[in-house]
Amino acid sequence: MKVLVTGGSGFIGSHVVDRLAERNIKVRIFDMVLPTFRNGLEYYQGSLVNFEEVRMAMNGIDYVLHLAAVADVKDVFTDPLYAESINVRGTITVLEAARRAGVKRVIYGSTTWVYSDVNAPLVDETTPLHAPSHLYTATKMVSEYYCKSYSTLYNLPTTILRYGIPYGPRARGGAVIPIFVNKALNGEPLTLAGDGSQFRQFVYVEDLAEGNVLALKEVAKNQIYNLDGNRKVTIKEIAETVRKILGDVKIEYVEQRQGDFSGKVVSSEKAKQELGWEPTTPFEDGVRKYVDWYRQQLKEESDTPSRMPL
Repeated sequence: MKVLVTGGSGFIGSHVVDRLAERNIKVRIFDMVLPTFRNGLEYYQGSLVNFEEVRMAMNGIDYVLHLAAVADVKDVFTDPLYAESINVRGTITVLEAARRAGVKRVIYGSTTWVYSDVNAPLVDETTPLHAPSHLYTATKMVSEYYCKSYSTLYNLPTTILRYGIPYGPRARGGAVIPIFVNKALNGEPLTLAGDGSQFRQFVYVEDLAEGNVLALKEVAKNQIYNLDGNRKVTIKEIAETVRKILGDVKIEYVEQRQGDFSGKVVSSEKAKQELGWEPTTPFEDGVRKYVDWYRQQLKEESDTPSRMPL
């Protein structure tokens, strides 16, 4: 078996590559960014919007894990045209290249944000979706529909994985846990909007990566799975956890943002029953692992001598 991971140099993708490699599954990365987290990887540099580059990367591939995307909602808001080109046209480019290459299945990394505009407080894969109010959600939903269309029209099997909010080593700096950790290490207060009761079901990135690998199972063919944390974590709990790990950090409360998304309970029971997947990393343990990794990055940066200008 040989698997192509688009976005394999990124946060989630790099951990998926790790899990595949640990199982001695042959992996090829397709990304614009050179992978730096491990050596000996097969790597194709290219853009999702360049069909020929994507098509060439599909040569000899059995399964595609399509994870490359503009993942930060702020980046989507700032540059919607670019986000659409990567998140939407990039997906149909991957699907078409996979179809022509005879790939066995495409596994698409979507998001639980597709439930954002649903009224029900508890959702699962059968919950009807509503028209999206955010461009990020729209790009992910369109890509899900493309996957379903390719399965129906071209008999290209697909699997859709709706990720919860991941956290852990290699996370981008703009997410809430990295922001809190960075502030705490700099002696800055952690600010909470309102009473901090807004919650998400954070999922540790290595647990999430395991779910991606398990989705290679035949039972996942043409299915949708939520891969989310198994309990609510409030923003207040995040701040208190960071303070517990890093010492006496001040927590400040500010006025709640209007229309702030409080969160929904997302069921991942289907993934547990059919894939044998469930998150196993306690939240505090995951935050500690991120803090250890982040401190090591800071140490390596400080140990690297600066080059004098020529």
